[in-house]
This record gives sequence, structure tokens and C-alpha cells, in this order.
Amino acid sequence: MQNLNFHTYHFRFKNSENKVSIFDPIRKKFIILQPEEWVRQHCIQYLIQEKGYPKSLINVEKELTINSLKKRYDIVIYNTDGSIHLIVECKAPKISINQKAFDQIARYNLELNATFLMVTNGLNHYYCQMDFKNERYQFLKDIPEYIS
Repeated sequence: MQNLNFHTYHFRFKNSENKVSIFDPIRKKFIILQPEEWVRQHCIQYLIQEKGYPKSLINVEKELTINSLKKRYDIVIYNTDGSIHLIVECKAPKISINQKAFDQIARYNLELNATFLMVTNGLNHYYCQMDFKNERYQFLKDIPEYIS
């Protein structure tokens, strides 16, 4: 797999039926290793190891309904009160981050109301903070670390 713009993390792999899988510590199971999953697992480690978010507040690949369409978000971090702190949209490294990716996460956020948004393809990371009053987002250099 391609080197990404994250620190180096230790991952567990397994090989079965000529397919490599990577262990997801949030879902607690092995997932077939695809380019987007490689980015997602790096992002999970970044959130846990670099930003200090507890695993118990992280949710991965859950379904939500937007305008009666079923969608799946990549990563959500909850606040301890159950509200959503951060949504992360992961793309494969070959997918460039463009307005379409931001429109996708913005649509998800109409339903989820997260304070922070992150879009990454593993090479480029973009962070935003929502300004709900003015219905826009402001780009940030990084997302905040976890504060208990």
C-alpha cells in the first residue's frame, strides 16, 4: 500500500483467500484492505494516537439517511453528551479532494450537526469548523485535541 501523509502506525494484517485484511480497532474485526480503508485506518490511528480521542467515542462506517437516501459516513467522533464532535470523510489516495467531497460531507452534516469536519485522501487533509449561525465553515490548520 501507498505511503500516506500520516505518522507511521502499527497495524495488524491477515491474509485469507489471497486477500489482505487490516484489523479495525473500532469495529473490532478485520476489513479487506482497499485504498480507502488504508486511509480510514490511518485516520483512526491519527485521531487516537495524535489527538487523544478515546476509542469509545469513535464510530466507523455507519448508515444514515439523507433525503430518504441511505448513505454511510466514514468516521464520527461523539462528544460525551452524545452530540457529534467531528465527521471524517476518507477518500482513496488517487481521489483528489475537491468541492464535491466537501459538498458530500456538508450534506452529511445537515443531518449530523458536527462541530468539526475533516476530509482526507491520506495525502492531503482539510479541516473545518462549522459556523452554524452563518451557515458556513471556516478552514482550520488542524482539528483540536480531545479534551475530557
